[in-house]
Amino acid sequence: MTYRTIDIVLNRPLQSQPIRGLLALFLSLFCDRSSLVLAQGASPVPNIFNSASTPADSIHRLSVFVLVITGLIFAVVFSLLVYTVMRFRHRSTADSNEPPQVYGSNQIELAWTVVPVLIVLVLFLATARVIMSIQEAVPPQSAIQVTAIGHQFWWEFRYPALGVVTANELHVPVSDRSNPTPTFIKLLSADTDHSFWVPQLAGKTDLIPNRINSLWIDPHETGMYVGQCAQYCGTQHALMLLRVYVDSPEQFATWVAAQKQPAHSSDATAAGRQIFERTACINCHAISGTVANGRFGPDLTHLMSRDTIASGAAANTHENLKLWIHSPDSIKPGSLMPAMNLNDRDLEAVTAYLESLK
Repeated sequence: MTYRTIDIVLNRPLQSQPIRGLLALFLSLFCDRSSLVLAQGASPVPNIFNSASTPADSIHRLSVFVLVITGLIFAVVFSLLVYTVMRFRHRSTADSNEPPQVYGSNQIELAWTVVPVLIVLVLFLATARVIMSIQEAVPPQSAIQVTAIGHQFWWEFRYPALGVVTANELHVPVSDRSNPTPTFIKLLSADTDHSFWVPQLAGKTDLIPNRINSLWIDPHETGMYVGQCAQYCGTQHALMLLRVYVDSPEQFATWVAAQKQPAHSSDATAAGRQIFERTACINCHAISGTVANGRFGPDLTHLMSRDTIASGAAANTHENLKLWIHSPDSIKPGSLMPAMNLNDRDLEAVTAYLESLK
């Protein structure tokens, strides 16, 4: 039953999209990664208690520290409450006279003032230390620079120094502890408030219009990590998903080299390309080497190098891609991508063309 649920939530178009997105977020937060895997078998479901990057690890240790302190406070207060209830409960043989009244105790009042102040001070200093260590980190020369732009309802990723533009699936190199290669991400918004959150790699950071925020990650293990927009941004906020692929240095270099290549072109898909270029698709999407130079939608130059479409709402398969072109609302109701209303022949031709963009 669990595997069926994950398969539905993460890989199949459903009509109840908001519920699907909320289930995906719930699973990503609380499922044990050792027992749950995605239907595609690509990666475990993330566990917020299994950090894989220095910022996330610092936040995790702080959370455990705060949980221990508050747990001790709860244990002390609860024990005193139980003791009081049991020790001073009403007894049928008890004297009905009013018990002795105590009017103030300097020792008790001093204790319940000083102890909470000291606890708050310790928690404040511990939290401030973690915040400062994360926010004031200086990028080394080996750092990868990425600009992440939040759109309704998808992610744009730009690598300025590498000349690469992609969408929804962020690729970064693994960071060796002896020779760190962190990734510093500049966060921008193209429309409204968003929030970048990959639980196993870093804390939440907002993307706010006309403001530049940033975060950094240095994943220590290769693999795929799932994230999500964590700030309500509109109808399809729950399905504004993202994936971070942590590659080995060789894999990352290969991926960058492939992303720099122009779009694939062949006579077999020429008809689909012509249809694509004479429709409104080119007003929103960009494909290198063609007249398509839009900026409102994801860059499609290497669309088929991605595992998902619609910002993680569906697997990147022939049938899902065809459905996404024909009727975006079938996968993501409220999506800003319009239906092209193509006939069956043109729809097949455009789908075949897009499937050639590897």
